[in-house]
Amino acid sequence: MAKIRILGAGRAGTALARALKTSGHDVDGPWTRGRDLTLATDGVDGLIIATPDAAIEKLSRRLAPNPHCVVLHLSGSLGLDVLAPHPRRGALHPLVPLPTAELGARRLRSGITFAVAGDPLATALAASLGGTAVTVADSDRALYHAAACVAANHVVALLGQVERIAAHVGLPLEAFMGLTRAALDDVATLGPRSALTGPAARGDWATIERHLEALPEAERAAYQAGVSQALELSAPALREPVAGHASAEMLVEPVDEDLEVRSPVHSALA
Repeated sequence: MAKIRILGAGRAGTALARALKTSGHDVDGPWTRGRDLTLATDGVDGLIIATPDAAIEKLSRRLAPNPHCVVLHLSGSLGLDVLAPHPRRGALHPLVPLPTAELGARRLRSGITFAVAGDPLATALAASLGGTAVTVADSDRALYHAAACVAANHVVALLGQVERIAAHVGLPLEAFMGLTRAALDDVATLGPRSALTGPAARGDWATIERHLEALPEAERAAYQAGVSQALELSAPALREPVAGHASAEMLVEPVDEDLEVRSPVHSALA
């Protein structure tokens, strides 16, 4: 096991410190503000910068380069260039929300995926936590991180919309969580395209129009964006019959050669 020092005592740094300790590593920290960083790379195999992205490069330049120490960051969107001039650099980004240190520590050891780059220590740390390491090149990290934000942050924001709309009919968010959990399970089992159900998937424009009429004006743009994404997902399937069922294109309005669904809602979104 490795000797690891962590800079940054926020949720990520504290959760990672706990998880690494539980996995048998010798962990120093997390360090908080006010510590002398000049020799922070001395005496450890790896130094993990667990700060907000905007602070990583500036903090990295305060550390003395050490050929025996790997300097790593936890950013999903940044490459290894922000860790210059350290000779050994790495990135270790956990694909899991870390809302609290305690919950984050458990999740970090639950078999999640880590996006790694650079020094092999990043991959070794992911493996020691029981995770799966996937390599993401510097040139792809912004796009990778955008996907991660959609997968977590945007889903949470959409459930915030569910909560607001449900409140208008006197229902709590929890009433809809079984639906959400089942949909996520279907995505994991079947893939997004096969898991998609609902009016947009079957071309039920009348229902969608009723939704738009009933929704508060402030909620319509987000709902329309969701319909647009559902059409983007379902449109390739509109011409493909499923075994034992009629072709979906018999159930919806005509589709042109570019697979643009001709519906009042889709036209409004164009």
